Amino acid sequence: MNGDGVRDRLVTARFALVVGAGLAYFTALGMLLPVVPVYVDERLGGGGLAVGVAVGALFVSAVVCRPIAGRVGDRFGRRVLLIGGAAVVAVSIALYASAESFTVLVAARLLTGVGEAGFFVGGATMVTDLAPAARRGEAISYWSVGVFGGLAIGPILGEALLGADHYTVVWFVAAGLAAVASVLATGTRDVERDPGAPVHAKLINRAAVGPGVLLFLGILPLAAFNSFVPLYVGDVGLHGADGIFVLYGVLILVVRIFGARIPDRFGGGTTGALALACNASGMAIVVAWHSAAGLVVGTVVFAAGMSLLYPAFFLLALHGVAESERGSAVGTVSVFFDLSQGLGAVVVGGVAAATSIPGAFAAGGAAALLGLVAMRTLRDRIVRVAPATA
Repeated sequence: MNGDGVRDRLVTARFALVVGAGLAYFTALGMLLPVVPVYVDERLGGGGLAVGVAVGALFVSAVVCRPIAGRVGDRFGRRVLLIGGAAVVAVSIALYASAESFTVLVAARLLTGVGEAGFFVGGATMVTDLAPAARRGEAISYWSVGVFGGLAIGPILGEALLGADHYTVVWFVAAGLAAVASVLATGTRDVERDPGAPVHAKLINRAAVGPGVLLFLGILPLAAFNSFVPLYVGDVGLHGADGIFVLYGVLILVVRIFGARIPDRFGGGTTGALALACNASGMAIVVAWHSAAGLVVGTVVFAAGMSLLYPAFFLLALHGVAESERGSAVGTVSVFFDLSQGLGAVVVGGVAAATSIPGAFAAGGAAALLGLVAMRTLRDRIVRVAPATA
């Protein structure tokens, strides 16, 4: 704690404003998740490939632009990314209303991805700027609650507003929420920097590559879980996947809220290793225990790992990184987050096609196990492990 005690505070008005903007923003993105595929299929007459291209276009441009956003954030501040990123997303979603052709929709989705890269990198970096050094893992956990909460609420709101055929309503409400996020972001301000400190705005931050690769391997099971649990529940006697996803979502929120300080207390390395172990074990339980009980128990273990994975490896990516390079570190590690869901879905889908649905779960678990082994055997080469603060 410093002399006035302010530095040790985490949840301040400035911090809450960033998380609040994130909640509004990711609710807007979440609204698009169930609606865009239906729009492409029913309104534009596209098939499965068209749906995949339209959905994936956002992630393609986001992956390309995240490192660029990190460099911009390091040079010009995080606030410009928050305001500009949300504004670009608001405009791009509003353009969906005039997308009467598949080409126009894909172009608008690519523009959404550009804005998404800016807002996410700006927000994730600003919360760590505002946090005391010993509480950055906690800050990342709270930020992820806003992200996850928005992505959980958004699909429910999107489907409710869609009704029979109200696509325009969905587009403009989502655009409005993104605009709200941009307006809220105008109330933020960047942490003051030493004006004499050099700015090393890197496109790819090498310190974040190792944690990013481990994050990629650790999140790969999520691609299998999201893609194939809805198809697997019938095989174990359940009538739907809703209960499993609710269980998973509630556990994620509980651990990230009430266990937010775990990465700071035990260190990013220990927490990351625990998360990888839980992810691998959760998938192994689902595969080995072919029953409804096995799916539930495996989901509980897997959710425990997923709740810790994101904060742990973001914390590792930031360990030892100068403030002037923090944006590029967040931009670099978040690329691997996107790749895990885009490329990861292709990988586990190929395994499922060649073997079975349990084979996809096994492949996801094997990826997490590979990450754990790599982290233990190549610890110093892959990642500079952040020490515990308690």
